[in-house]
Amino acid sequence: MTRDALLLGVDVGGTTTAAGAVTREGEVLVEQRVLTHRDGEGHALTTIIELLASVLGHAERSGHAVAAIGVGVPGPVDATLGRVGEHVPHVPELAGHPLAAELAERFRRPAFVDNDVNALALGEWMFGAGRGARSLVVLAPGTGFGAGIVLDGRLVRGAAGFGGELGHTPVKFDGPPCWCGGRGCLALYASGRGVAEAARARVAGLPDAPLLAAAGGDPRAITAPLVFRAAREGDAVASAVVDEACRALGAMLGTIVNGLNPEVIVLTGGVAESLVPLEAQILERAAEYAFRAALAQTRVTIVPGDKRTSMRGAAALAIYETERPLPSAG
Repeated sequence: MTRDALLLGVDVGGTTTAAGAVTREGEVLVEQRVLTHRDGEGHALTTIIELLASVLGHAERSGHAVAAIGVGVPGPVDATLGRVGEHVPHVPELAGHPLAAELAERFRRPAFVDNDVNALALGEWMFGAGRGARSLVVLAPGTGFGAGIVLDGRLVRGAAGFGGELGHTPVKFDGPPCWCGGRGCLALYASGRGVAEAARARVAGLPDAPLLAAAGGDPRAITAPLVFRAAREGDAVASAVVDEACRALGAMLGTIVNGLNPEVIVLTGGVAESLVPLEAQILERAAEYAFRAALAQTRVTIVPGDKRTSMRGAAALAIYETERPLPSAG
């Protein structure tokens, strides 16, 4: 790959898909976004191809060469085969697709596909909060709860592509069933969906709850941003939910610090903006679980996420796959 060639980074979301032409330094030069299902359910692949063609054309007309394509997908991926897994609830039409091969054939360039938060972790490691570090863990609470791990300069994918699924590790052994099939998962307490569902459960039978009133009397209108805002304003129900989220995040930080001892932990994703004013509380909870000396040497930072960050992550995936050394045969 020549030093001045661009990468195409694609972030596939359940609502919006974004693609950008990105430099090797992480600068997004061209950027476009469209609704993933603008042509109706089942047409996400068409959307991805058309969006990539548009960004590629714009980059080439501007005189830039494009070396490779990276794609982040919201679900498990067999990155070795470039094949999307079978459980992709936000874009189910991509399930089982050999997406990397399809894009490589269509655009005549190397193409790589991985879980979107794995790509995000590579982006933070190459261009963002973890730049210069050898080890980093990204926790990304959004609607769900994704995570990605880079250790000693390598992305941790695991034997079957499930490495780094920290959002679905238990923080409460006797907790309720999780939508993943497990029990007491971190996602139940600290994802956007989990925070909203916990708050709805707590206001059940409390018709005078201020949180319910703030939602117009409709529990279904209670969202994670509303819960965090109500907690800041002193609402008791919302404060209890947020405190539980901070405790769960603290427990996971302790697990990460004690188990992996990374240099950097990044909290990002759709919920991250609401977590910024809670950083001290989260770290206080983490101190209850982590080895003190290890936590003191770990840089924990909260980085509100956006689509540009995700596009940079997908581009970082392309760089990682084209430039990392192959394992030795010995």
